[in-house]
Amino acid sequence: MYEILLVVYLVVALALVGMVLIQQGKGADMGSSFGAGASGTVFGSSGAGNFMTKTTTSLATVFFVLSIVLGNLTASQIKKTDEWEILQKAPSAETVIPVEEDVPVTVTQDKNSDVPN
Repeated sequence: MYEILLVVYLVVALALVGMVLIQQGKGADMGSSFGAGASGTVFGSSGAGNFMTKTTTSLATVFFVLSIVLGNLTASQIKKTDEWEILQKAPSAETVIPVEEDVPVTVTQDKNSDVPN
């Protein structure tokens, strides 16, 4: 179910982007550039809405509804873990046993060297 909704969500998102990109702007017609009276109205010179604006509105509504549904499905799938549980699983301390090859190095100071130790 989740995968199907995700595919539908992606298809709706791509269709919504395509519909927005192919629409013509309100001030793009020739009459508005020369001061036609219809360009100053609330909805522009094209009227209340045509097929493309209604399709864009419905795609946007479906997009937001699917976003909420997918968000709710994803939120219920994630199990919140306590950070202290992760710390309790780790070892608390390690004991280091020295090996015979671990011999401290003696530092000899060279009086002619310019490099400090």
